[in-house]
Amino acid sequence: MKIPRTALPALSLLTSALLLVGGCASGPAGRHVDFSNYDKPLTEQVTEQIEARVAARLGQGRNLDDRYFIIAFAYENKGNDPAYSHSFLTVFRFFADDRQPELDPGLKQMAWNGREFEAFTISWLPHDFPEKPCLSVFEGFGALLVPSMNKCPLSEGKNFDLPTTLAAHEKRAVGMWGPYEISKPGFDLAVQRLLLLQEGTIKYVADDRRYRKDLVAINCSHAIAVLHELFPDGGIFGTGFRMWGLNGTRRVLREYTASDTHKGLLLDPVDIKKDLIGFVYAPDPTEKGVYDPFTTSTFAYHK
Repeated sequence: MKIPRTALPALSLLTSALLLVGGCASGPAGRHVDFSNYDKPLTEQVTEQIEARVAARLGQGRNLDDRYFIIAFAYENKGNDPAYSHSFLTVFRFFADDRQPELDPGLKQMAWNGREFEAFTISWLPHDFPEKPCLSVFEGFGALLVPSMNKCPLSEGKNFDLPTTLAAHEKRAVGMWGPYEISKPGFDLAVQRLLLLQEGTIKYVADDRRYRKDLVAINCSHAIAVLHELFPDGGIFGTGFRMWGLNGTRRVLREYTASDTHKGLLLDPVDIKKDLIGFVYAPDPTEKGVYDPFTTSTFAYHK
């Protein structure tokens, strides 16, 4: 389905989707990292957390209506270097029981725990990201302050699925919020954003100040930006400065909460601090001083 350019301002998504016994690593305020499933790969740990949390939301009874959810993610390295940071989103639709669903073309249909669903991830990155996971962000004198002085080239953009995105984490700290329930119009907007990215006309660039309003290129945060506005500004210098990694996804959730709740698109309250769970890389199960930027539940992984 091709989306008319005249419809693009309405497409801003709602989009714009745990651990072998070992030692503990110290985290903020005397907390401890959980090593109980340390030998499980990161992707498996994240998947198990998603399944448990979605199951709790769906409950044990019959689903009389379709249910829609989003789970927000971020990762960053120690020091929150923008070249090693990313924000992304996974969207789910669980079908009502005993009813033939009207499927969305191009979405992956699956079954889990007796329930059928479709899901997709919006993870906007350069097309060669798995081979080159270090992003080019600000290059050249004055690049941070003056967009025209940033010499970073545009890249062919590509939307990656959740397993591929997590596989390229490069030993970073990964955060997850949700699931948050959304309305059908919110889900439809998410699908439209996915289709917009998959058209292949929009490129990727980390600093998109010169490009996003003309739909030339965007970064990962703007790919999952607020529902009502396409590619909003934000942060000092108009860049979203320091709004990458965990901070970038926190900003996206604040925008959802401030704007989209009142439009009936986001149905759940969001507690950005308490809802966050983390996954941190530890080279061995007794390592002290792992990079742990989280203040809530945190789980260790090493592969």
